[in-house]
Amino acid sequence: MKQTALFPGSFDPITNGHIDLLRRAVKLFEKVIVTVAINNRKDSVFSGDERVALIRECIREEPWYDQVEIEEFSGLLIDFARSKGATVLLRGVRQISDFEYEFRMALTNRRLAPEIDTLFLMPDEQLTFISASIVKEVAYWGGDLSSFVPAPVAKALHEKFESGS
Repeated sequence: MKQTALFPGSFDPITNGHIDLLRRAVKLFEKVIVTVAINNRKDSVFSGDERVALIRECIREEPWYDQVEIEEFSGLLIDFARSKGATVLLRGVRQISDFEYEFRMALTNRRLAPEIDTLFLMPDEQLTFISASIVKEVAYWGGDLSSFVPAPVAKALHEKFESGS
């Protein structure tokens, strides 16, 4: 059976870990919708439009690009998943602390939408320490981001922090 999976996150910014998970996901699903969460209660470095554009730029040369859609959303994830015909939510788990949070979210989503499953994926072990907050901290101080994020993201982060945006 061909299935559509949602890969939700803030992607502020997208990291090499996210791209590794996406690369794994397109092997498992016919279509993967990268779902950029817009949460007005969180301070973001990049706007939703900027995050979508950066994701597109980072993956456009990948052979699996045509299997991926990228969309913004706000509200309940399961409502968005239903509207897209998705049957699976993909969640990245790097460490035990991630699993505890993601497990609670998966159970909540299952209660709200029992027809939608959650699939946990782990990134390559060399990427497990990368988080958006660490990336932003390194960028803020002008550090080398080349092992954390794709080049377009590193450039955009340095521009943001240099301009004080």
